[in-house]
Amino acid sequence: MTDIEVVVINQLVKKAQKGDEKAYLTLFQHYQVDIYRIAYVYVKNQEDALDIVQETAYKSFSKIKTLKNPEYFKTWVIRIAMNTAISHLRKGKKIVHLNPEYADMFAADEKDVSLQMTLKDLIESLNENEKSVVLLKFYVEHTISEIADVLDMPLGTVKTILYRSLDKLRKQVKREDIYGQ
Repeated sequence: MTDIEVVVINQLVKKAQKGDEKAYLTLFQHYQVDIYRIAYVYVKNQEDALDIVQETAYKSFSKIKTLKNPEYFKTWVIRIAMNTAISHLRKGKKIVHLNPEYADMFAADEKDVSLQMTLKDLIESLNENEKSVVLLKFYVEHTISEIADVLDMPLGTVKTILYRSLDKLRKQVKREDIYGQ
């Protein structure tokens, strides 16, 4: 992010904290794609992911005054989205829909489908902390330091979880290769 972007985001956050709905909307729209992607990875269907984005918008707007450092807005709002998605799953609302648009995608190239399904299955085998760290690192492309901030964990803990998760995934891939042949 450029210095100018940081300044603009900081200004928007400060305006939003004073009740400026337009400033908040501009901020949220800037990150809504990232929020949707995180939500979708957790709930695995468009309808629930959109609900989580909407709930994240409401929660973050109502609590924006609690954000101490405006430069961490993205980290803060992503964390709200993750917590909202996890809460959603814990409430037993986990429903997996196969949208018609995905059926066309699956029929297009079977090799890619098996890879996508395998990656999804592998990530699903991780516990919540492992999944969160891996998704933030490789899907949202956060640094380890940013992940520590988002998840409110010590840096060393994040590193341990990341390396343990990657090791677990490697072992599972090797097992799949043995069984798949």
